[in-house]
Amino acid sequence: MNLHDYFENTKGTGILSTADDKGRVDCAIYARPHVMEDGTLAMIMLERLSHHNLQSNPHAAYMFIEEGPGYRGKRLFLTKVREETDSPLIETLSRRYPGKQDDLPKTRFLVIFQIDKELPLIGSGQDA
Repeated sequence: MNLHDYFENTKGTGILSTADDKGRVDCAIYARPHVMEDGTLAMIMLERLSHHNLQSNPHAAYMFIEEGPGYRGKRLFLTKVREETDSPLIETLSRRYPGKQDDLPKTRFLVIFQIDKELPLIGSGQDA
């Protein structure tokens, strides 16, 4: 299953980990990413610590834990390639605020990542 179909059809919990330029780490719950046509991932962010960290350190890790028994999911190692502020594309992609302009935070960022590596939730992804 490709990543677009995976994230469209799989429920679970996502955690984005970032670090600032001094290596101080943060992790935060994030929605499933949007998989773009070119294979990059897009995440809608507010002006909070994860977004702040990405301004000085473009590297991040996203862990997705599938709902259900056991430990299934994915770990994605990412590098930020660009971002857009208050982009019209945000409204198109938004799952949380579709059509509710009055409830929107003042500034939202669309952060685009390339995927550097993909691993399963547990293990290296290589046969022993």
